[in-house]
Amino acid sequence: MMYKSLFIIFVVFFISCDSSIDKKNELKKLKLEKIQRKASSKYCDCNTFVKRSLNPYPFETNKIGNLNKITKEYFRCKGSSLNPERVDDFDSDDIKVYLDCEGGSKHSLPLINGKEGVYPVLLDVLNFIQRKTKKKVVITSAHRCPKHNTYADLKKEERISKHMIGAEVDFYVQGYENRTLDIIEIIKDYYLEKPKYNKEKDFIEFVRYDKSKNTSTEPWYNKEIFIKLYNPHEGRDFDNRHPYPYISIQVKWNREKNEKVIYSWEKANRGFLRY
Repeated sequence: MMYKSLFIIFVVFFISCDSSIDKKNELKKLKLEKIQRKASSKYCDCNTFVKRSLNPYPFETNKIGNLNKITKEYFRCKGSSLNPERVDDFDSDDIKVYLDCEGGSKHSLPLINGKEGVYPVLLDVLNFIQRKTKKKVVITSAHRCPKHNTYADLKKEERISKHMIGAEVDFYVQGYENRTLDIIEIIKDYYLEKPKYNKEKDFIEFVRYDKSKNTSTEPWYNKEIFIKLYNPHEGRDFDNRHPYPYISIQVKWNREKNEKVIYSWEKANRGFLRY
């Protein structure tokens, strides 16, 4: 048995040696040609590598100091189906009952320039105020859908409010509740510090409006915005039930389209349902 095993090993070794000799002989018969290239030739064209920085996370871009950056989400309608009914009994012969809407979770912001949102200047100004004061801007009333707008303020003159078209916001600043005039000055500084406005007199210079019927303080306005200051006994509606003075900013001029911003039924009802 041992001799048979040795014989098999010898045969396998002989065959493997013989095959390796044949491979060496075949390699010797091959003719190899040298590859010649010019000195200017390149093996391949490689793009220059550029170091790319990582995109910031949302929590890194949505902060101004320790404060949350104000985005369009802060402007969603504050209506709620849980709010009680409101009765308009100004005319005893025509008493009306109003119910609130279901809020911004059920309907969108208005569509402006083809996108859902509000006029950008409102976001810019409020974030500028937070940056300067390092205090939180409290938005009391921003977008109001037509149903919530009627519910929030039963006065007939408010039926064409710019709240419905994303062009108006009411707010106060924590820590500056009784320093509203300081906030007005900061809003003026917003235009002074923007390079694109430095040479445009209509944006930099604010004029007083002496025909206001519902405020004791004369409003301010420039080409783009109209500013109203409501004292504690003024401008009270369902959204502004707090005891503080507050500021209202209305947009007068559309930067992108270079045209006046005017309320219309179509703009107020231009939106979509949210499910």
